[in-house]
Amino acid sequence: MDLRVANLRRFLYSHYFFGGVRQAIGMLLPVLVLGGMLDQYAPGLVATFGALCVAIIDQPGPHWHRTNEMLGGSLLGTLAVTITGLASSHPAAIWLAVIAQCFVFAMFTVFGKKGGQIGFACLLLMTLTMHAPLAPDQVLMHAAATLGGGLFYIGFSLGISRLTGLREEQQALSVALYATSEYMTARAAFYDAEADLDEAYRKLIVSQSAMTDKHQAARDMVLRVVRGTAERRDPRRIMLWNLFVDMIALLDTLVATHTDYALLRRNFQGSDLMLFCRDALLKMSLDLDRLSLAVSRNRRVRYRPSVKAELRAIEYEIEQLRQDGLNTRDPEVYALLIQIQRRLRNAARVVERLYEHTAARPDAKPEGELRLDKSLTQFLSRQQFRFGMLTSNLRLDSPHCRYALRLTLAVAIAMTLSSRWLFPSLAPHGYWIVLTILVIMKPGFALTRQRNGLRLIGTLAGCLLALGLFHVTERPGVLFGAMMLACIMGNSLVQLNYMVSAVFNTIFVLLSFHFISPGSLEVIGERALDTVLGCSIALVCSYVLPWWEYRYMGPLARAAIAANRAYLEAGLDYVRAVQARTADTQARVSAAQTADAAPPAPAAGDPALSIPEADFAWRLARKNVHIAFSNFAEAFYRMMREPQSRQRNVPELNNLLIQNHILASQIAAAVSLLVDLPQTPQSIQQALDFVNAALRRSEQPLPAPPSQIETDGDLAALAYPIKQMTKAAQMIRHEFGAITERPAMA
Repeated sequence: MDLRVANLRRFLYSHYFFGGVRQAIGMLLPVLVLGGMLDQYAPGLVATFGALCVAIIDQPGPHWHRTNEMLGGSLLGTLAVTITGLASSHPAAIWLAVIAQCFVFAMFTVFGKKGGQIGFACLLLMTLTMHAPLAPDQVLMHAAATLGGGLFYIGFSLGISRLTGLREEQQALSVALYATSEYMTARAAFYDAEADLDEAYRKLIVSQSAMTDKHQAARDMVLRVVRGTAERRDPRRIMLWNLFVDMIALLDTLVATHTDYALLRRNFQGSDLMLFCRDALLKMSLDLDRLSLAVSRNRRVRYRPSVKAELRAIEYEIEQLRQDGLNTRDPEVYALLIQIQRRLRNAARVVERLYEHTAARPDAKPEGELRLDKSLTQFLSRQQFRFGMLTSNLRLDSPHCRYALRLTLAVAIAMTLSSRWLFPSLAPHGYWIVLTILVIMKPGFALTRQRNGLRLIGTLAGCLLALGLFHVTERPGVLFGAMMLACIMGNSLVQLNYMVSAVFNTIFVLLSFHFISPGSLEVIGERALDTVLGCSIALVCSYVLPWWEYRYMGPLARAAIAANRAYLEAGLDYVRAVQARTADTQARVSAAQTADAAPPAPAAGDPALSIPEADFAWRLARKNVHIAFSNFAEAFYRMMREPQSRQRNVPELNNLLIQNHILASQIAAAVSLLVDLPQTPQSIQQALDFVNAALRRSEQPLPAPPSQIETDGDLAALAYPIKQMTKAAQMIRHEFGAITERPAMA
């Protein structure tokens, strides 16, 4: 029960619910003002449709980007309304106009997620306009009302965001903290001897992919607003910046603790050591849950449980193993345990700092080594809208073109079936069949099939609930309140639970039609029938010119490998910069002591001055490797939801996924250890050169890996990640070489 209450509280304070309330109010205000106050229900409803178009595009993000996207969507939506309205009086013209717009706006997926949202919003306006013929003199007023509703919503949304901008940033960061908590929970399963390792890897990769998206959303919100002078002095924004920096530091600590869990289970099966590690991670995960909720509620957390008992228990267990001779019998395993202990202790310290940041002290200073300057723009996501991206994808080997053709065919079938000369009974509400197809069909086959079932179940359930509501009461106030609630929940849950969102959206639409045409319950049966027809057409057409996910896997795997190699090279550059600075400082101090003088300052051309740039490049490469891995993992699991006959190289790709994850983790661990050494040992450098060469796309034979890696003294902790990197690089090269030799991965 406590978990349910916490989840409900987190949802109510999240940007999902906040955005749903903003969208619902912004959508319904035009019809409430024009209809309720001025008795102009028809223009008010059209204006609401225009606001609805912009509300679809209105997703969390920086104000400047949101403004451009919403304005562009409003203008394009008005154009779609004008074209559809002018053609609505002529059956052949409306058929051609709808088909042409379906293809054009479906091609907007080439612009990414935002482009797809703009294209869908325009198609939605097109569908809502085609439900009734318009006279030529009505088209101008219809388009003006649509544009007015869209512009009103833009002003309303940006005005609310201006008043609650800090709140939106807190909510984005809260979601990222909660995703980090789920990632930590997934990692704790590796220390549970009863948990299946393969299933634990699958859950970890899925949670890491989701976390990467949430971290990027928080990065876009926090970094875009903290660069100004006023923001740097605001304790609340400094708090958000510090929370974000330490959240990323916590992720670095967790990633670097990756190890051979099968080895740990073989060596410490039944040992309390594994349980203490698991419990420490689970406790810190609960801490992040509390932090996430506190940040979204703008409150300071004063009480938290401590993991000191688990950390001391781990220390005691390791000491017992040392006394039993593990450090001499197997120094690498012993060094690995020490490393895990240190990482868990560091993670606990970071969590402590996260709690301290929630106090938002007036004297707080921005933490982290990243400089708050223009270079931070390299960490932000970018969205390009170029006309050449459309024209260059007008070919059958483009997945975007295939999707556009597939969607166009499905809509053409729906338009033909609902025509007056074929099935006249469907003609008055045939637009609902088209709308169902537009909502369900997505570029990927797996997502289309998944949404097909969820949409059908949600719509039928919504119809039954609406019918029950009409039988319970006919009071306008109660029905209007239910319509508002359905609108809010439908918008809030669309990214969290699509089926439940479909239930509420269906209730909202049916209640809207009830107010337009009171007393008619036939619309409920019509909507259910139209949904079944739309789902059937979408399912059949999803097999036409499909673009199966296996076609993406080769390029995405190659991108993940390239990102890992860039991550390694950036890390080694950082290590060399730090080692050069250390050596130079020691030489200057030694020379100054010999000459009995103060050590001179570094020369202007000293290579050690590149440490900030090298550190920046290392952090940027780390972000890029997480994004590349996330793209690879998401595509792989989408492929696994497709028909088995359309899955290719599953074992090889699964191993590639795991080995890329291991490699990135061990790079992070190795670099953090190398920076503390005065210089890189020859055997270690030889192993690093081998890993770098193995990750390159080259037909030349690989250099020989080191026959032996030094494990004396402090190098014992470094030997394990270096060996794991060497092994992972070899497997990556072998698996990728195997799949690229087959035509399916070309």
